[in-house]
Amino acid sequence: MTAPSLPESASREKNAVALTSVAAALMLTGTKLVVGWEAGSLGILSEAAHSGLDLVAALLTMFAVRYADRPADEGHPYGHGKAENLSALFETLLLLVTCGWIAWEATQRLLFRHVPVEASPWAFGVVLLSIVVDVSRSRALLRVAKKHRSQALEADALHFSTDVWSSCVVLVGLTLVKVGDWTGNHELLAKADALAALVVAGIVVFVSARMGKRAVDVLLDRSPLESLGSLRDAIAGVAGVEDVSWVRARESGQTMFVETSVRVGRNLPLEAGYGISREIEDAVRNVLPRSDVVVRLEPTRTGDEDLRERVAATAWAMGLQVHNVAVFEEQGRPSVEMHLEVDGETTLREAHEAADRLEAALHQDLPELGGVFVHIENDRGPAKTAQPGDRPKIVAFAREACHEHSGVRCTEVSVHETGWGVFVRLWCVFPAGMKVGEVHWTASRIEERIREAFPCVAQVSTHAEPDE
Repeated sequence: MTAPSLPESASREKNAVALTSVAAALMLTGTKLVVGWEAGSLGILSEAAHSGLDLVAALLTMFAVRYADRPADEGHPYGHGKAENLSALFETLLLLVTCGWIAWEATQRLLFRHVPVEASPWAFGVVLLSIVVDVSRSRALLRVAKKHRSQALEADALHFSTDVWSSCVVLVGLTLVKVGDWTGNHELLAKADALAALVVAGIVVFVSARMGKRAVDVLLDRSPLESLGSLRDAIAGVAGVEDVSWVRARESGQTMFVETSVRVGRNLPLEAGYGISREIEDAVRNVLPRSDVVVRLEPTRTGDEDLRERVAATAWAMGLQVHNVAVFEEQGRPSVEMHLEVDGETTLREAHEAADRLEAALHQDLPELGGVFVHIENDRGPAKTAQPGDRPKIVAFAREACHEHSGVRCTEVSVHETGWGVFVRLWCVFPAGMKVGEVHWTASRIEERIREAFPCVAQVSTHAEPDE
């Protein structure tokens, strides 16, 4: 099973918003760099460096989104979604390196050297432009990121939203520098620009560390603990689930891979177990819509099992097949009798040892049992293939076997060869006054004669009609 692929419309929407982010980052980086250099503002230059990294990150995000949207293949059965998480982690490292440079340069300007800052109209203009563009892009990116569970786009949105706050800090710094020019406190208030750069670095470090932790968590397959409780409750609510053994989940791109093991009744038919699995998958997707779900069913004893079902389940667990399980009371305790099917080539000693093991297991699993009686029966093994010319011989023999019994006439014989062997159907007329028990005994003798004469016959069925 491979990871589900992303719809084409979603892929186009993600790529489009990533491309516009590249264009916005390119425009802001160039504008801030020119204005910051002319104004000598470390705050604006730090913003330019931040936007430059945003440009690199936006380019990386664009390529990561395109790669992550590739469908799963033989070499990547879980898809390529973690490319987005790698992209987010790399963006975090770039931001931390930049913050280190900004903090170093700001400290130098605060303590060791003076760099004149010009709070020109161009400086204010570029910061205001940056705020407008960053607000617009962060909202667009975050909307698409949440819609398609894209961590790469979310990291990009985080970059632009961080730029909004840092640009506001720089704007405050430039305003204080301007106030210093007007009031004559230029040397004191000029330090505000460097302080603004330190605040920018602090904001970016905090946000980047949080984003980097999320990327590392996904890359290390950390379970979304906030969702596991809801998943367990949803799975436990599915009809037929007796208990939820465990649930685990991990994220890869837009897909959440969920695995769970649940206990169900051990006597459930295969079709019923499959139906429960499908309902569990639907329940999980109601909690996490874009999920790839694997369900493991554990057979377990349930409180509504009767004694026959418990006997059959114990035999099945030992690899043995029983039928005609009868329960009766003997000396005040329940006893059971059954037919144990063994291969016709099995020796009596081997068959008897299997029956002994079954009896011991039943007494251990069902201590309330009194007697256990096992009838060893040949399961006849796989039927042999009919030979050419057997069909007319079977028809003739069947008619003859019926006519050997007084008052019985065979009106029709059908012979069908299947993967299980040859199936024979008889339509016979019996005296209308014959008792049902005698009819059954007579039909059984006829069927037994046919099977003995033709080993290729796996089953004979008789349809009895009254002679009117």
